[in-house]
Amino acid sequence: MRAMVLPASRAQLRMEERPDPIPGEGQIRVKVSACGVCRTDLHVVDAELPDIRYPIVPGHEIVGRVDLVGPNVATHAPGDRVGIPWLGFTCGKCRFCRDGMENLCDAPLFTGYTRDGGYATHTIADARYAFPLGENGNDVEIAPLLCAGLIGWRSLVMAGSASKLGLYGFGAAGHIIAQVAVWQGRSVYAFTRRGDAAAQGLARRIGAVWAGASDETPDEPLDAAIIYAPAGELVPAALRVVRKGGRVVCAGIHMSDIPSFPYELLWEERQLVSVANLTRQDGLDFLRIVPQAGIRTETTAFPLDQANEVLRMLRNGQILGAAVLTP
Repeated sequence: MRAMVLPASRAQLRMEERPDPIPGEGQIRVKVSACGVCRTDLHVVDAELPDIRYPIVPGHEIVGRVDLVGPNVATHAPGDRVGIPWLGFTCGKCRFCRDGMENLCDAPLFTGYTRDGGYATHTIADARYAFPLGENGNDVEIAPLLCAGLIGWRSLVMAGSASKLGLYGFGAAGHIIAQVAVWQGRSVYAFTRRGDAAAQGLARRIGAVWAGASDETPDEPLDAAIIYAPAGELVPAALRVVRKGGRVVCAGIHMSDIPSFPYELLWEERQLVSVANLTRQDGLDFLRIVPQAGIRTETTAFPLDQANEVLRMLRNGQILGAAVLTP
């Protein structure tokens, strides 16, 4: 197999030849056909997350086919198309797992962060955490759904029944969840980097009723806002535009420091909450929604060996929609 490997903190990824991995008990080996490039991959490469295990193969928006099954796997067979998400394993024993909050597990494994991921021709996954995908849809177009879509869905659910919904950061997650929100009958307000006419144009094509820079204010207060961009300064900006009793959801796994802001921005029962990871039920719920909502991802495919360049482009805001690596 071949893999783009992160050998050390803040290093460049390098292509390596490795022996083909063998799945253990309860595991499957997947031949990767597409792996989305997520903002979280940048947090791994830029050493912004704690306890990174080096060397590591990034990537957690994986679409591929099972080509080898380990012992005691009855749910998957060779040839099955599966999706492998960020959450790769939970202990099943801690209080959070027992209470239905496996996204907060005390001893989890995360694909492309604490176990090798999908920037490779093959990867190993726990069969319990690999979603059956069936045969409908294109692998490249499906890949961003495995994190941008799943975490986006969880953040949308946490935003409640907001009729007027703001989305800060209109990249992979934003353009997917905007489609769901429009399908649900919500009014979407898209906030982008100043001058990002391409992202604002994409938002309007999807059905946003307003698109502008993140420091602009719509004509009327919003019911809720979701922040996908990892910029802490957007928290007070979002609080400023939500109504009394409104909610701001921080959807990223990492965010720069939130600057101090006056209490009056939070007062009147505004709420500030965060999203952590996902559950398998989130995945099942969202993947059922995808065909109903007619979601179409805006993707650009790149060869696997261009991973470093793609990450640079993502860091600089040069990707419209989502980037996907293809081995």
